[in-house]
Amino acid sequence: MSALLKTYSPRRVPFGAALRRRTPKTLSGRIGLALLVLTLTVALLGPLCTPYSPDRTVGIPFAGPTAGHPLGLDFLGRDVLSRVLSGGLSVVLYAGVATLAAYAVGLTVGLLAGYSRSWLEPLLMRLTDVLLAFPALVFLLLLATAFGRGITGVVIATALIQLPPIVRIVRSAALEQSLRGYVEAAVARGEGTLSVLRREILPNIARPVAADAGLRFSWSVLLIAGVNFLGLGLQPPAADWGLMVSENRGGIALNPSSMLVAAALLGALTLAINLLGDALAGGTE
Repeated sequence: MSALLKTYSPRRVPFGAALRRRTPKTLSGRIGLALLVLTLTVALLGPLCTPYSPDRTVGIPFAGPTAGHPLGLDFLGRDVLSRVLSGGLSVVLYAGVATLAAYAVGLTVGLLAGYSRSWLEPLLMRLTDVLLAFPALVFLLLLATAFGRGITGVVIATALIQLPPIVRIVRSAALEQSLRGYVEAAVARGEGTLSVLRREILPNIARPVAADAGLRFSWSVLLIAGVNFLGLGLQPPAADWGLMVSENRGGIALNPSSMLVAAALLGALTLAINLLGDALAGGTE
């Protein structure tokens, strides 16, 4: 028996290598990757390329595009291009923080719940069900209101909303892997729980985790942008794509680009993440 365990080769694939093997090969995956690179470039490098200060009034409100202002002006006469270039960083930053926080907790809880055969599993899942009982948008609005106007409560609420589905998906994937032969062999060799989770189970659930992480990030983007649109998140004069849609919707007939460009970038970002997530999960063209 000991000889068999020594010669048995479990499927140990480093987590990063498992993701690199899923480089998108389908057309939809490549489109998603191209859109993601484009929107992230605008969001991350845009603040360095603004022709004007995003808070500076430079002309008549809702003036149309000109040579000096290719996207025209917004409802306060500020340069729309400058605000678009500055408004993506907050979207990516806060949605990324919410998703990372949710996954830091959800991945840990899901792995323990899926691998554990003790009282820990039902306890963790019942606590998760308590959060799942609250309607997502109502819970987000209540917590955002409780924290007062600002982004802190919105990020915390978004992370908590994403937590239950993350736990369920990770638990299901970990439970399936825990019944495989290479996990049983690792346990028989005397490896501890953390070693089994880190070296045996986690690398082999990389595909569903990567796909779900993309979905959670896109939901975080939409949730935070929606709350900003309602005026409970970031406050003026902050440059934010969601806030720009809210502020300029009244002047869409005068200067459509004051609202539509920010809305299009939000849509492109969420579409890109969903397409790329499907490709990483082995989606078809």
